[in-house]
Amino acid sequence: MSHDHDHTDPPSDLELRTKALESLLLEKGLVKQDALNAIIETYEHQVGPKNGAHVVAKAWSDLSFKQALLADATATVADLGYVGRQGEHLTVVENTSDIHNLVVCTLCSCYPWTLLGLPPVWYKSAPYRARAVSEPRAVLSEFGTELPEHTDIRVWDSTSEMRYLVLPERPSGTEGWSESQLLALVTRNSMIGVELVRHREEVK
Repeated sequence: MSHDHDHTDPPSDLELRTKALESLLLEKGLVKQDALNAIIETYEHQVGPKNGAHVVAKAWSDLSFKQALLADATATVADLGYVGRQGEHLTVVENTSDIHNLVVCTLCSCYPWTLLGLPPVWYKSAPYRARAVSEPRAVLSEFGTELPEHTDIRVWDSTSEMRYLVLPERPSGTEGWSESQLLALVTRNSMIGVELVRHREEVK
């Protein structure tokens, strides 16, 4: 049976609300169509976790880039064209066999949009913002991330001036993989630190 939607199906309530808001903004002259199209294009196709994944995959495959990234992430990602829209700075923290990093914003939901796109709902929730600091190991467990007891969990609190990105550990068995193959392994959650990067044979 075909799963194609009939062209007469009504749009969803969310779609209707979005279109109504878009029409109102245009009608009131608060935004121009070209500017609106550019914003939509940016966040749908250019900005998003794939930007961050590009940074991670490049760091895994290029040692000099990785060293530069850890020394000055703001300038290094800017060289790739990824610049924070509010002028915020970026720090990249590296996961190792002994250290696991977790990112949160305890006051609001500061987030590296340029690299990760729109923040997930759970990242903005009060329970995550509080518990990531008070009981990070329990929070990680709820995401399916079980770490050895000896692993040091470090929690980084983002602000309007400083955003953080986790450089996950590169999975074993990916030696010799191309940057594009590595990029396909990296998820948004792994760059926030709630999940590990998993080795998926089908990517290779």
